[in-house]
Amino acid sequence: MKRSLQENEREDGGGPSPGSQKTYKWTSKQRREEEEEEEEEGSWERLPQEILLHIFQYLPLLDRAFASQVCRGWNQAFHMPELWRCFEFELNQPASSYLKATHPDLIKQIIKKHSNHLQYVSFKVDSSRESAEAACDILSQLVNCSLKTLGLISTARPSFMEMPKSHFISALTVVFVNSKSLSSLKIDDTPVDDPSLKVLVANNSDTLKLLKMSSCPHVSPAGIMCVADQCHGLRELALNYHLLSDELLIALSSERHVHLEHLRIDVVSENPGQQFHTIKKSSWDAMVRHSPKFSLVMYFFLYEEEFDPFFRDEIPVTHLYFGRSVSKDVLGRVGLHCPRLVELVVCANGLRPLDEELIRIAQRCTQLSAIGLGECEVSCSAFVEFVKMCGGRLTQLSIMEEVLVPDHRYELDDIHWEVSKHLGRVWFPDMMPTW
Repeated sequence: MKRSLQENEREDGGGPSPGSQKTYKWTSKQRREEEEEEEEEGSWERLPQEILLHIFQYLPLLDRAFASQVCRGWNQAFHMPELWRCFEFELNQPASSYLKATHPDLIKQIIKKHSNHLQYVSFKVDSSRESAEAACDILSQLVNCSLKTLGLISTARPSFMEMPKSHFISALTVVFVNSKSLSSLKIDDTPVDDPSLKVLVANNSDTLKLLKMSSCPHVSPAGIMCVADQCHGLRELALNYHLLSDELLIALSSERHVHLEHLRIDVVSENPGQQFHTIKKSSWDAMVRHSPKFSLVMYFFLYEEEFDPFFRDEIPVTHLYFGRSVSKDVLGRVGLHCPRLVELVVCANGLRPLDEELIRIAQRCTQLSAIGLGECEVSCSAFVEFVKMCGGRLTQLSIMEEVLVPDHRYELDDIHWEVSKHLGRVWFPDMMPTW
């Protein structure tokens, strides 16, 4: 057999025939293409780590862990420090919460291997004391951290407020002392107190830009004054009205203080008949002169008889939300004394039409661009006149259909045509507006 093959080769000139060369070349080309296709199909394993990192950041936590088991390269990407700069711990009691808790084993791994990489961290807990305590236990272990942002988020009360104050403060102080570069801190509904704020300021005064601390009953006006006096880079501040004072506004308006961009005030009544102090117009004027473009957001949750100290003089509020019923008289004062108003939401008023009040707001509040009315009443004619006066600057107009009262000029069936004409876009009343 071998001899006959050699004889055939001699007869053909001692080598493979031209036809067989073409076949050989074609099969080689086909083989290379197949190999390239196989390489392309397996190229996920050879993706650059920068791309893998970008993909991993969008994966849910459990999917990240599964992906890290695919190959060595993906496992290396899973442990890159950049992947653990931003992390949200979710802690709950499974029997009573809808949150999907972070697995305890993963929490241990993060603290052991990545605590010094964490920079943007939030804790989301349910209303249980056990979840809040677990969050504080983790905080207490972040001794090697250098956080830039920290958020403590309770999905429902009481959560952190149920904890012993000393336990909470001890855990929070660990972060304040070790971070040295906190720029954003959200600690609403927590037992933070004045001494802990002093520790915060002592270690992070040059970097703190955002502080949200509404519903913190252990903080006094002196505590927030310490922040205002030392944190000259503060841009956003959120607190309860009982911490607001003329002295605080003057401090925030001092020449050495960087211009505040956003101030949120929650005006909340804990008990009917609660007394509220008054802020002087001169203090607000100083704030506007120092930070002419700052936004003043005010949330009111008061009973009607408690509004007496408010809106008696001009106030530079830009976003105003009434969470409980508010009287015609108060809304009339809003139209007179809130020239910077941009957004207004009234959840309830009663059964007395707000025609005059709405027209006054349109006349005086020339920057108004968003309004929402809940359980109120407005005649269709007054509503059309309001929209006509505000014109196309109304970017948000959320009015429940039940608010509009038909009159001799307009019925509900044709009100949307008139309003749409003046808005310059199609508009219909909302069944249930979202604010």
